[in-house]
Order: sequence, then C-alpha cells, then structure tokens
Amino acid sequence: MLQLSKVGPRSYSGDLLVYLARQPGKGSPRCGAGPVDEAVRRVHALGDFSGKEGEHLLLYPEKGKQGAPVAKRILVVGLGKEELNRELFRKAGGTIASLAMKSKARELLLVVPDLACDMLEMVEGLSEGIVLGTYRFKKYKTKKDPDASGEVLRQAALYAADGKGVAKALKLGEIAAQAACKARDMANEPANYWGPGNFSEYGRQLAVAHGMTCTVLDQPRMKKLGMGGILGVNQGSARSPEMVILEYAVKPSAPTLLLVGKGLTFDSGGISLKPSAGMEEMKYDMCGGAAVLCAMQAVAQAKLKGVNLVAIVPATENLPGPAALKPGDVITQYGGKTVEVVNTDAEGRLILADALAYGIKKYKPDMVIDVATLTGAVIVGLGHHRTGLLSNDDTLCDQLLAAGARSGEPLWRLPLDSEYTKHLKSEIADLRNVGKRDGGTITAAAFLKEFVGKTPWAHLDIAGTAWDFTEKSYIPKGPSGIAVRTLFDFVRNWRG
Repeated sequence: MLQLSKVGPRSYSGDLLVYLARQPGKGSPRCGAGPVDEAVRRVHALGDFSGKEGEHLLLYPEKGKQGAPVAKRILVVGLGKEELNRELFRKAGGTIASLAMKSKARELLLVVPDLACDMLEMVEGLSEGIVLGTYRFKKYKTKKDPDASGEVLRQAALYAADGKGVAKALKLGEIAAQAACKARDMANEPANYWGPGNFSEYGRQLAVAHGMTCTVLDQPRMKKLGMGGILGVNQGSARSPEMVILEYAVKPSAPTLLLVGKGLTFDSGGISLKPSAGMEEMKYDMCGGAAVLCAMQAVAQAKLKGVNLVAIVPATENLPGPAALKPGDVITQYGGKTVEVVNTDAEGRLILADALAYGIKKYKPDMVIDVATLTGAVIVGLGHHRTGLLSNDDTLCDQLLAAGARSGEPLWRLPLDSEYTKHLKSEIADLRNVGKRDGGTITAAAFLKEFVGKTPWAHLDIAGTAWDFTEKSYIPKGPSGIAVRTLFDFVRNWRG
C-alpha cells in the first residue's frame, strides 16, 4: 500500500496531494509550496485555518492555471505548535487517511515536510498512521452502507526531497501497522468464526511464510503434561483447546524472549456467568493472543536479529456446558501447584499459568512478557487510556514503558508487593484463583507471579485498551490492535 514516489508534487496528477503545516506564532501556516501557501493565506485571513493539530483544509486547484498543482485535490493538514514526535505524525497520518476516504480518493501523494525533527521518525509515524487510519472491518457486510465514507484508500505514496533511509522507515512503519490491523481482524471475527483452531492455523501460516517453527499442543498432549488450568477452563466447551507455540530463532547466543498471550476466543464467565449486557464483547477476550502472534509476524517480516522469540497462545472458550468447572473445584496446574477455583470467570490467569510455567521450563527464556485482557479492575483504575503493567524486574519495566510511549500505547506500572499474594491463600489448595475485590488487577498478576519463578517477567493487562481505547484519528471503534506495536518496538530497541 505504501511506497516512495519519484514523482514530485508539481507533476502529481492523482486524486489527492497532501501537505503538512505547522501552526506559526504569527502569520499564516506555510507548507513550502507557493500556490498552496497563497491559498492558505487567504483562508487564514478569514479565520478558517490556522494549522492547529488535526485541522485541515481541502482545496480544488483550478485546472490550467500557470504554476498551480495538477492534482485533483489538495489537502493541508495542521500539525499544531507542540513538540514534534512520532505520535503527532502518527495522528496526522490517521487524519490524512480518514479525510482521503471521505473525499473518495483512492490514491494520494504526501509531501514529507522539512521540519526540525528526526526525518525517519517522522516518516515511520506517518506511515503507521496512514495504514492504521485506513482500517475498516466489513467482511460480513452484504450491502454497502450509504452513510459510510468513500472508497478504500488503495495507494499512498510519500515524496521526500532527501530520501536517505526513508524507504526503510516507511517499511518499518507499514510492517508494524499491518500487524496491528491483523490483530484487529482477529478480534473483530465473531466467536463462531474464530476459535482455538484458528489461532493454530494462523500460527502455521506464519511459520511457513517466515521460516519459523510452529508446534500445537492438542488436548491429549495437554493431559499428559498435566495442564489442568487450560483443560479445566475448556471443560464446558464443545471445542477442544489448543496451545500454539511459535518460535523465531536468530542465533543460539542471542537472548530469548517468551511472549504469552491469552487466547480466550469467547468468555461467558462459565458457571460464574457474566451479565448478558455487553457479553458480545467477550469475543475480544483473545486480544492478548492476537497481539503476540501479530508481533511475531512483524518481527519476522522486519527480520530483526537481536532476540530469539517464542510466542505461546493458550486458546480455548469458557462456557457453562454440563462438564464445566464449578466454583469450589480444585485443579492442578502445569508443574503441580493446586488451585481452588473460587470464580470460574477468573479463567484467564488459569490458562496463562499453564503457558507461563511450561514455556519457562521448556525454553528457559531470559525474560517473559504476557499480554491479556485479564481484569475489569484495570478499567476502574486506569480507564481506557493506559495498559496496566506489573513486573518483577525494573529494567524490563523501564524498556516496556519506553516502547509503549514511542508507540502511542502508554502503560502505567502498578505495585506488586508480597502482601497482595496473601489474598490468594486457600484453606484447601496451594492458591485461590481470586482474592478480595480490592486491588483485583494486582492480585491477578500476583497469581501469575507464582508461576514465573525468578525469571524477569512483565504482565500487560490490556482489558481497558484492547477495545474502546483512547479516541485517536488512527484508532477505530472496537478493537485497537493494542500491544502489537509496543512489543515490536520493544524487540527493535531491546538492550541487554
């Protein structure tokens, strides 16, 4: 979809020519093109355009006028006057994509401005924003919506006077954004079309396409391994559970990062049934699994070399079938710990515990990150604006916080002191799967901490950000594709 253009703005005759303009302290905004700047000055004098962030001006050039661009439409998008950073350009890219589709443009040329900032950061942010901003999920629409925006944007090109390194930045931004869009696709699929087997199928496809190794543990294998967490959660479902393991190897001497993503393809709460209002959103309970598989996709496409990666997705449904787990039942997790299941709606931690313990024992990773829509409590604490971060390692935390900031997916670290584990004490088993209502996000992470030992580990609770994330020009309604770009950025910038 994205490419560098050798055709300059004066020769471009396509659907939409796009310029970016800063908001000046005095005078009218400028974008470096004489005829366009002249039009901007006239509009600015009327008080209709000042270059504020997200503000835009759509022009229709007069054909045949000497010196005027030959494009069918010209769009000027404001950047405001705040600090120039990748998130600002990402949002500008989303604005451009949205306005292009509204104007029924199928192709555009964006002129990369000469600004006092890192050119490659700017290009990467713009490319991410354009791809993310064009996302639409219409797979199950049988009729065209007359109120919807225009045709899907087919081609976007960037023109840069100094193209050194720009092609790579453009490609990296596109790779990250396309992977996030794939995660959105997975989440948008209804649960009758996306089950545990679909995770396995996609893992195998990625392995074939990018030279990775995919292993799928089926139900009999899980029984032999003693994975009582995922097997217990699955008891009420007619679909068998599957544990997808995808390996990306660069060299034996490189550190190994284990990624674990919750793959609950539908969560009714089990016997501890959820309220019916909003239950349809529980098809999104697999967003953690989607995030880690799609992060693997991005890493493989970019051919990153710094870290060996292993991704594990424990995938199942949680339904109240006749054999379902009952509150008060005791299960045995992988490794032998026993758990009293007080609430069957606290199932994510049970399947993650098996995956974490198994992955750490088998692959002996240098660090572990798990991603899960784990608790409603994180929404109470942080709303839909930040992902909850809990960890046993400060260095790992710091790098994740930085990756989230660069990706426009901010995280907030919560405490994880030993006092919280006391809430999980059971009278009849090693642990209870829930503690008191207070600090629910923390006690959920404290439960997972019991299965990682001394391995540096971080837990991302994305229940508040996987959908209904902060409104931005490049974030659609519904699934956001959260954590894909953060994990990709983390791997790109990891320093041991």
